[in-house]
Amino acid sequence: MAELTVRYFAAAAEATGTEQETVELPEPALLGALQDLLVERYGDPMRRILRSGSFLVGGVVRRDRDHPVSGTVDVLPPFAGG
Repeated sequence: MAELTVRYFAAAAEATGTEQETVELPEPALLGALQDLLVERYGDPMRRILRSGSFLVGGVVRRDRDHPVSGTVDVLPPFAGG
């Protein structure tokens, strides 16, 4: 199992009720598995956020479900404004 720190921002933090948590994913840990876990845990509010949001993995924005994840992953909802 891979242990990840997942940090939530803005609407993602509202949907989860927390700003950070630790999750475990089976190896190989992939972004798609993390997405599925978050939707299972937090339901439709998280599903809506992930539909148009993104993930920051290793300092790079990622959306590819097959991308490996480790360490800390930030969940970034779509942001409004300039």
